[in-house]
Amino acid sequence: MLKLNYWALFIAILFCSSQSHAQNLIQNIQARKLQSLNGKWNYIIDPYENGFYDYRHEPFDQSASGTGGFYDDRLPKDKSELLEYDFDHSPAMNVPGDWNSQAEKLELYEGSVWLRRKFDAKPASDKRYFVYFAAVNYEAHVYLNGKKLGIHKGGFTPFQFEVTGKLKDGTNSIVLKVDNTRKPDEIPTINTDWWNYGGITRDVFLAELPKTYVADYKIQLPKAKENVLAGYVQLSDSTPGQKVTVNIAELKISAVVVTDAQGRAEVKIPYKNLTLWSPENPKLYQVELSTAVEKISDKIGFRRIETNGNNVLLNGKSIFLRGISLHDENPLLAGRLRGEGDMRMMLQWAKELNCNYVRLAHYPHNEEMIRLADEMGLLVWAEVPVYWTISWTNPATYANAKQQLTDLIVRDKNRASVIVWSIGNETPLSEPRHQFMGNLATTARSLDDTRLVAAALEVHREGNTIILNDPLGEKIDLVSFNEYAGWYWGGTPKEILRYNFNIKYNKPVVITEFGGDALAGFHADEDTRWSEEYQEALYRNQVALLGKIDGLRGMTPWILTDFRSPRRQHPVYQNFWNRKGLISETGKKKKAFYILKSFYDQMQLKYQ
Repeated sequence: MLKLNYWALFIAILFCSSQSHAQNLIQNIQARKLQSLNGKWNYIIDPYENGFYDYRHEPFDQSASGTGGFYDDRLPKDKSELLEYDFDHSPAMNVPGDWNSQAEKLELYEGSVWLRRKFDAKPASDKRYFVYFAAVNYEAHVYLNGKKLGIHKGGFTPFQFEVTGKLKDGTNSIVLKVDNTRKPDEIPTINTDWWNYGGITRDVFLAELPKTYVADYKIQLPKAKENVLAGYVQLSDSTPGQKVTVNIAELKISAVVVTDAQGRAEVKIPYKNLTLWSPENPKLYQVELSTAVEKISDKIGFRRIETNGNNVLLNGKSIFLRGISLHDENPLLAGRLRGEGDMRMMLQWAKELNCNYVRLAHYPHNEEMIRLADEMGLLVWAEVPVYWTISWTNPATYANAKQQLTDLIVRDKNRASVIVWSIGNETPLSEPRHQFMGNLATTARSLDDTRLVAAALEVHREGNTIILNDPLGEKIDLVSFNEYAGWYWGGTPKEILRYNFNIKYNKPVVITEFGGDALAGFHADEDTRWSEEYQEALYRNQVALLGKIDGLRGMTPWILTDFRSPRRQHPVYQNFWNRKGLISETGKKKKAFYILKSFYDQMQLKYQ
């Protein structure tokens, strides 16, 4: 075996006595001066975490001496206690990218992997620098040049650390310990139904910003129906009297706002002749924000979303949400969606289904996916992974969920396509759960009052009645629930029409999941499970069944494409795939695809 220096593996664990956590997100990081840190990263698999803990299982980066770990370029190699690892001779993987799809021995691996990237920098004294990760699954310990920057938990939201004063003029080394181990008190918890892809799964940047920069902003239509664009601009320091120019050339808008003592400037700008964003006309405006030292731009659409009784209103007009659910996974090539091409393919398939809406389940998807939805005219349900059975009474678990929800809303609050913040999926009823989920709903509204708040609820049955009376329905805007008649219960597709619904709330009904598995190319009669004909009949009769609901205003059947899942092990029909997709892992459209498309064609005509 190669000798790899576990000093040299264990990265940079020169102790930071207080482990800092990631800082508040910079809005629209893509508009700044960036140095990509994507590419080949050396990696070392560490199932026993020998690079993080000593033989007494004490973390090296909490040792009394303040030194330790496997990778510290300042320590002489002959002083190393561990001789197993050395990044310079270790293999490399692509970043962004999950490790499961890049090495056979990592396909089912859950645990710790160390990753290192060397890069050159020439930091300027009058600039500030941040290292930004769009997503790392799940727990990331980040080190730069032998110093620990901090820790982040959450596999699908971005985070950053300021590295001003920590960069070398010349070659730098950044190292991550990434651990995707499932744990009962985390978000999501141990039990899920998707592949637990580990690694640095989205872009990594080094961002250069001025000393005072635009840290955050929101420019949208307010909830009140005024002819103004409203929001705020937040600068990175709290100096009052700083001027920010908001310019939208196409609307002939150029307004100057001035910061208060907290470095914040409220925005309220009248407009004329505004074209509202919609799926039929996804109009985006070039919005520029300028200070004395910085100018950034963003493409922003403006629209209103609200409910009235059992109607969903987009720009004041009733709409039927013709949707489909999808995962952040490429069915054609193992692993996460790799970039714009993969994402555009998935959204184009949704457009071919005649969708105007997608549910990005069950966690925050790539920011680029949301921006593409803005461009392509697809409404979005955005979700956090509060999924199935969570540790409802654990304060740290709630704090984690709240932070992931906050990060999602902060990241995507300027995207016109996002109309729903979803706080979870299929969470079982209990008083602690009601409090946990209710508090998340309150958090979502406090962060953004211009969108709907929802969750994918569960139903129960009494005889032939499907009942929805979840107390959480009082606190959310949609009667949104999963319903699997004809697959997990209710008999064959032809038998599900005997059911009726009893829904407690007079709110718009959006069915967040229904469906059943079909192995593409397996044909039989419509009573034979796993056949395309069974799935086709199921969709035909589900559409008829759901048509009994007066307030039905949308649906996102499960799911656009077959996807990988360790739970799905049937050796003939599944082979580690959930086969509920309307499109197979080879890109073949199943028979049910055309049933749903025909229904959506009818709904489009009805709601014109």
